[in-house]
Amino acid sequence: MITSTTTDYKNFFKHPAHPSNAEQYFRELLDKRERRYEDLCRNIISDMNQYGLSVVDDFLGMETGLKILNEVRSMYNAGAFQDGQVVTNQTPDAPAVRGDKIRGDKIKWVGGNEPGCSNVWYLTNQIDSVVYRVNTMKDNGILGNYHIRERTRAMVACYPGSGTHYVMHVDNPQKDGRVITAIYYLNINWDARESGGILRIRPTPGTTVADIEPKFDRLIFFWSDIRNPHEVQPAHRTRYAITVWYFDAKEREEALIRAKLENSKTNNLAAQAQAQQAEPDSTTTPPAAPASSASSLPASMSTGTGALNANVSSNSCATSSEICT
Repeated sequence: MITSTTTDYKNFFKHPAHPSNAEQYFRELLDKRERRYEDLCRNIISDMNQYGLSVVDDFLGMETGLKILNEVRSMYNAGAFQDGQVVTNQTPDAPAVRGDKIRGDKIKWVGGNEPGCSNVWYLTNQIDSVVYRVNTMKDNGILGNYHIRERTRAMVACYPGSGTHYVMHVDNPQKDGRVITAIYYLNINWDARESGGILRIRPTPGTTVADIEPKFDRLIFFWSDIRNPHEVQPAHRTRYAITVWYFDAKEREEALIRAKLENSKTNNLAAQAQAQQAEPDSTTTPPAAPASSASSLPASMSTGTGALNANVSSNSCATSSEICT
């Protein structure tokens, strides 16, 4: 038998939400979030103007940060990471340097549409929103000098402890277009006194250094060029970070033009050398010079294997899949 009882809903709902109250509540909530977002962007603009470095703590919150961390751990445990690329500016006759003496991290490039990467995609989308906002706000200082419309895919990095590190370097020493470096950290209860792994960076302008601990849910921004040399000091426990680089449109276009010219020059020299080796006579036709291809970039502009140490080839090139717009 089914019986029914009468419920006093007025007493059950101790805080009734009439439509007008709910509307007011959500409006106030949105206003509060917008004010926080505005304050966040203004602080980043001020920091970048003064120091070339900005640190944002508690960027996404514990729950979202843990989802990202779990995705990264799953990728790492599945063996999806590879050794970080190493490129030096040494002269050809300089002695070779082992890669693990320069950088000891393992990396994976993530666009966000891969299976099991939805939370990493959410992170990069949130960083995109902040970068777009600070780049287009009024009175945004140095950031107003750039037109940012592209970025790299996310570089997910793991320093597996045992003193792995990355020596002092500059992300963009050759004007490849990258202007802002953004790094998000995923390390719970990190204590640099025991675990090391500090990011040591020279703020702008700088004879001093700033030591940044890679704390969980911390996001940092700094200039990608020679204004901010930085290093990762030896890490003694597993250290995770996700990095994206943002391009200035003008510098990026100039870099791609230089790359195409250099590529064309290299191809022409190779064709000339090949023709000389063939030593053609009156009955032999010299081999034609190979056509220059926009999708074939020299090492200095290649996708993740050249001097960029990042996946930064142009999205207009047939072989490129590393730029996000």
